[in-house]
Amino acid sequence: MSERATIRDVAAHAGVAVKTVSRVLNGHPYVSTDTRERVEAAMKALDFRPSVAARILSGAKSNQVALIYDNHSPYYMFQIQKGCWDECHTRGIRLLAQPVDVEDPDVGEQVRGLVTETHVDGIILSSPVTDCEPVLKMLDQLDIPFVRISPGTNHALTSSVFMDDAQAADDMTTHLINAGHRRIGFIKGHKSHMASEERLFGYRRALDRVAIPFEPGLVCDGEFDFDSGVRAARQLLDMAEPPTAIFASNDDMAAGVLAVAHDRDIDVPGDLSVTGFDDTTLSRTVWPPLTTIHQPMAELARTATEILITGGDITHRRLPHQLIERASVAPPRRDNL
Repeated sequence: MSERATIRDVAAHAGVAVKTVSRVLNGHPYVSTDTRERVEAAMKALDFRPSVAARILSGAKSNQVALIYDNHSPYYMFQIQKGCWDECHTRGIRLLAQPVDVEDPDVGEQVRGLVTETHVDGIILSSPVTDCEPVLKMLDQLDIPFVRISPGTNHALTSSVFMDDAQAADDMTTHLINAGHRRIGFIKGHKSHMASEERLFGYRRALDRVAIPFEPGLVCDGEFDFDSGVRAARQLLDMAEPPTAIFASNDDMAAGVLAVAHDRDIDVPGDLSVTGFDDTTLSRTVWPPLTTIHQPMAELARTATEILITGGDITHRRLPHQLIERASVAPPRRDNL
């Protein structure tokens, strides 16, 4: 596969200076009609797409940034987009939101196309794109500023905003232990999210601290969506000795657990305590309302956008989480102990 034409290739083909090509790309008024036509003909002949390099050489700014995401939770993504949009709106910057599939082998080229065709000034990456190696490599090659939300790897690579997922999961597991639960089911998040492993680690650490043996059978895979919560709940509740509490790694999956419990006439929280993670709108609209971890999603996104727009040295900001107690947790019944 041949390399993509550069601004220098266009300049050579048209017989003009690189600066002249840059002026044509940015609609500069002081370019003759003949020169403009030669440059445009060269771009067409070389199948040239305006690149980041052209924008940098011209010193032009598009006053727009892009959020790149791949997430199965609509509630989570609504908050992330809102946080980015609020900060952009305040500063007069346009926000573009672009979904991708991190498991697509062509994801790096998709990001290249977005950057070179839209002329964005910078990129915000949300999980799991924030740890997608092809995307990170491509953005590094393009030499465009980007900020990551909740990265799990390469922390020194660029600026980031995050919360302590392991400690948050530890706090929730400890909350269930303090309520008297000893058999606590755990539903992991999507395998492509580093936060999924961090939350599992926090769950295990809390159990270990009070000498409750870790049982692999009490851990189920999930995908951060309602349906995977349903599947995991059925698996856990079909056990010969089911858990007295289930901690789902996000509110969408916890809602799936509640649906299964209601379908089986299992009283929540009398016979089964259920907790989530994120504190989305869903956590307050299901019945009973979910005890959950408040993840400051909109604030994470707003802060990432602020860091991107203001620039400066690489910085890392950790935002606090909070355990929100609602009506979905109670001590286990004595006959369940």
